[in-house]
Amino acid sequence: MNNSLIIALDFAAKSEIERFLKPFEDRKLFVKVGMELFYQEGPGIVHLLKEKGHRIFLDLKLHDIPNTVKSAMKGLARLECDLVNVHAAGGSDMMQAALEGLDAGTAGGRKRPNCIAVTQLTSTSQIQMNNEQLIPVTLNESVLHYASLAKNAGLDGVVCSAWESASIHTQKGDSFFTICPGIRMESDYVGDQKRVATPQFARDAGVSAIVVGRSITRSVDPVKSYEQWMDAWRGVLL
Repeated sequence: MNNSLIIALDFAAKSEIERFLKPFEDRKLFVKVGMELFYQEGPGIVHLLKEKGHRIFLDLKLHDIPNTVKSAMKGLARLECDLVNVHAAGGSDMMQAALEGLDAGTAGGRKRPNCIAVTQLTSTSQIQMNNEQLIPVTLNESVLHYASLAKNAGLDGVVCSAWESASIHTQKGDSFFTICPGIRMESDYVGDQKRVATPQFARDAGVSAIVVGRSITRSVDPVKSYEQWMDAWRGVLL
């Protein structure tokens, strides 16, 4: 998981995925399947990606009562993805139930998927969190609190912004994953993200894995863009 670059496959249909992946036929990627794609194509898209040898982050952000999440995770475990997630705001009982479901659904002799918790979305600002979620602390405090709940519940890491990664590793150790979206080159359009960071900042902050979407998937030359991103993430001088 450490030092991974996860490509967010933010497409709506299988045909778009196949078209995007065609130039990458000789590579094994780490890709993210989010709600848009999974809700359109269902488990079949996961099977397709696994057949091609890609690692998969199934990004469905489960958030419900513990029993429902447990049952859902039991089913998702059978897809044998590498990484799944929940919302930390669902609470400790829900996160523990998620792990119970994954353990129950994982075939004997197989490793259960890593499970991480979303802390605060990188599209959330300090003002929005305070005024709309009515959480009267700083974003950093909120993220660290959620990370503590996730760690204590037995989860493998969290989704956070690169700005909180160093503090999380200081408190929770380097083996506790920080998976960070909102990564942009200095020249990139920020879009709907609020807490963005460059690959260099993320690397210096000890981020375990970065998630990159449109900068690669919407590029006129996705393979070249992917290679440039990998160089930037690894600290290769261009």
